[in-house]
Amino acid sequence: MRTELALPDVLTADQVLRSAAYLVRAQEPDGAIPWFPGGHTDVWDHVECAMALTVTGRTVPEHAEAARRAYLWLAKTRHPDGGWPAKLRQGAPATALREANHAAYPAVGLLHHLLVTGNVAFAERTWPVVESGLGFVLDLRGEHGEIMWARSEDGSPGDHALLTVCSSVYHALRCGAALGARLGHERPEWEAAADRLETLINEREDLFADRERFSMDWFYPILSGAVRGVAAKERLQERWDRFVVPGLGVRCVSDQPWVTAAESSELVLALAAMGEREAGERVLKDVQHLRDADDGVYWTGYQFAEDVRWPIERSTWTSAAVILAVDALTGATGGSRVFLHTWDEA
Repeated sequence: MRTELALPDVLTADQVLRSAAYLVRAQEPDGAIPWFPGGHTDVWDHVECAMALTVTGRTVPEHAEAARRAYLWLAKTRHPDGGWPAKLRQGAPATALREANHAAYPAVGLLHHLLVTGNVAFAERTWPVVESGLGFVLDLRGEHGEIMWARSEDGSPGDHALLTVCSSVYHALRCGAALGARLGHERPEWEAAADRLETLINEREDLFADRERFSMDWFYPILSGAVRGVAAKERLQERWDRFVVPGLGVRCVSDQPWVTAAESSELVLALAAMGEREAGERVLKDVQHLRDADDGVYWTGYQFAEDVRWPIERSTWTSAAVILAVDALTGATGGSRVFLHTWDEA
C-alpha cells in the first residue's frame, strides 16, 4: 500500500500535484528546467526539479516523462571535463564558470530516480553523467581533501572551499557510490573521499570560507548526512533562533528580514533526516503563506520588514523543494530515502 504524497493541515495531494505542474510548464523543449519560464538554468536546481517530478510522476505519467527528459538533458550539455556551465540559456552556456556542487548533484538525483522508479536500464543509461560529474568534483580537491567551489573560466580551480558546497558534494559522493554498487560499478574512491569530507565538516569548519550568515551553512551539513546524532541536535539548537522566524519560515541570511520557501523546505529535509518530523511539519506549514492560491506555485521569498514578496519571479526550484520536503516527511516514495540516508536499508 502506497503512502499518499500529502500532509494533513499543510498540503493535499492535489495541491502538491498543482505545484509540480508548474515545473512541467516551465520545462524547455530540450528538457532544461530553468529558474522560471524564460530564465536561465543551472544544473543543481534543474536536478532538484527533476527529483520533484520523479516523485509526482509516480501518479502522473507526464511528470515522469518530464523528469526523464530533464536527466537526459544533462548528457547533452556537460563540458568535456565533466562539469556544467554555472548558467545556461536555451541550451547554450551563459558563463564558462563550472561549479562543484552542480557537477555532483546528478548523482543524488539519479539514485533518487532509481529508488522511486526501479528503472535500472535508465540508471545505466545515465551512469556516465554521474561518473564524469564526480570525476570533475574530485579534480577540485584541496590539500586537506576539501573541494574547491568551482573551476573558473580560464580552467583554474577556485581559491576557497564552501561548507554548503562540500556538504552537498559529500551527499553526492555517498549517493553516487550507492548507485554504482547497485549497477555493479563499485567506486571505493568515492566513499573514501566522502569519509574525508565528513571528517572535515565535523572537525575542521575553519577550512571553509566564512558564510555563517547563510542559513544553508547552518543546516546543510545535517541535510547531507555528514553531521548526525547529538552533534546535529546541538548544531540545530545553537542557531535556531537566529534563522527561524515563527509563523513565517527560515531566513536566507541571518542579517536580513527575508524568509524563503526553499531554505525553509531544505531545513525540513534536515529535520526529517534527524527524525524530527513534527518540527519539520511546523516549519513547512509556516511557509505556506508563500503559496499562490490561484495556481499552487510558490513565491521565492518574503521580505517581512517591507511586507513584500521578493523576488518577483516564482522560482521552479522553490516549488520543487516543497514537494521533496513533503516526500521526506511522509516517506511516500522510495526517493525519500535519499534525504533520510536510508538507501541501504531493506
